[in-house]
Amino acid sequence: MPFGYVFTVALLAWFTFFAVVAPRRPQPLATMSFWFGLILNEVPSVGIYFLVASTALAAAQGDLDSAGAKVTAAVAAVATIGLAVSAWRGLRTDQVVGRALEEGLGTGWRGRVHVPLRRHRPWARILLLPGFMRRRDVERIPNIRYGNAGRRNLLDVYRRRDAPQNAPVLIYFHGGHYTSGAKNREARPLLYRLAGQGWVCISANYRLRPETTFPGHQIDAKKVIAWIREHAAEYGVDPSRLFVAGSSAGANIAGLCALTPNDPMFQPGFESADTSVTAAICLYGYYGHYFGDPPDEPPPPLQPQGYIHPGAPPFLIAHGTKDPLGTVEGARDFVAQLRRVSDSTVVYAELPGGQHVFDLFHSPRFEAVVDGVEAFTAWVLTASQRTPDSARQ
Repeated sequence: MPFGYVFTVALLAWFTFFAVVAPRRPQPLATMSFWFGLILNEVPSVGIYFLVASTALAAAQGDLDSAGAKVTAAVAAVATIGLAVSAWRGLRTDQVVGRALEEGLGTGWRGRVHVPLRRHRPWARILLLPGFMRRRDVERIPNIRYGNAGRRNLLDVYRRRDAPQNAPVLIYFHGGHYTSGAKNREARPLLYRLAGQGWVCISANYRLRPETTFPGHQIDAKKVIAWIREHAAEYGVDPSRLFVAGSSAGANIAGLCALTPNDPMFQPGFESADTSVTAAICLYGYYGHYFGDPPDEPPPPLQPQGYIHPGAPPFLIAHGTKDPLGTVEGARDFVAQLRRVSDSTVVYAELPGGQHVFDLFHSPRFEAVVDGVEAFTAWVLTASQRTPDSARQ
């Protein structure tokens, strides 16, 4: 019995099950879906490489003759099919994002965008180096202090090495359930892509539990907005074109930032600072609506639903249908409330097969989302040029 081959296939089959089937209930299985399915759901090609290589090696060594080895090979074949399904779901994201943009921006949105959009995905990175992030034309300036809370009040600046001036800025907040996470973990393909296109991108830490709780996280986020407006000239930023984005808990923070401009509750000691934003991008956000929640129960104060108003800025929201932590039902509820109350554009992309934390790698799914973000921000900036006050509330 080729025990090394059996172990490899069994391990990959286990991961594949949680990537493809991804049960969301009960909660223990949902948690397992997140931890075991995360990588292979986004980069299934890696699992396929290992399955094909291990099977070919076992065959070359004559280890596929026993009944147990043949059963293992059959399991490898089934797992490979499962990973192909996961890859197909990821490739479908391109069409889903395209339809979401047409629904939210209108069928003729491309004709109203004044910047060229990417025509080809970085397939070499997607297939061969999905975890490699750096670009030679982009510099990262790390660990800049924006507050007095030590390493939790540090941020990184991403910008093109030729330091363009009057650049739009994207401020990004990481996820981690307000208890963990760091500024250099998620959404880096997005940060490097926009920085390479002439943006200035900022990824910031913020205080976590138990050091602080709501509204401490939000206060830190507002400090980041105030900091970049204060230092705009130093980093070549146009402070009138300021976008916020986040993942998971960071999406909640970004949404609250967009919906509470200049709210003194979240700006103690810097009440006069301008913390308004041009638009918000929320990726697999936690919006406080889980299975079994009473549908008519008012949202608690730490959820963005409690702050929606007609003057809200444009939103782009992307969420996976297989998300086991921040449920897709919660995202749908948030989108429905935004569209019912807000006068601004709301783009919602529901990603087939997407789980939580789909922004770690150069994957077909997240690269399609990156393209959607670039298109959305370009549309918002173009619209704001036509009507200067339409995208900043």
